Amino acid sequence: MFKLASGILSATAAAMILATPVMAQSTDWSKQVARMIAAKQTYPRMAQERGEQGTARVKVYVSATGNVDRTELIATSGSAPLDREAMILPTRVGTLPAPTGGATTIVLPFTWKLL
Repeated sequence: MFKLASGILSATAAAMILATPVMAQSTDWSKQVARMIAAKQTYPRMAQERGEQGTARVKVYVSATGNVDRTELIATSGSAPLDREAMILPTRVGTLPAPTGGATTIVLPFTWKLL
């Protein structure tokens, strides 16, 4: 049995950002997008209660205007609630900064860890 307490969330879009550009994007743009999305990350209560942890990798398709067109799960976290959270997370941000090179994709890892 584990104890739920405030501060158990260690949810981050890891610093190792993997950009898969349709058009080449700057590292600054990739880092900015990762930070914006990570700021919206939450730990699903069901996953917390079950003690589920993991890292999901999501490919985010970004339009030339910065809209999130769609997301695709590239690697599962091993937890359905965490995978669902990873898939909807990029859409919570709203509009992202417009990619300088036009429409692109970026692969982001999202990690959930109970402390």
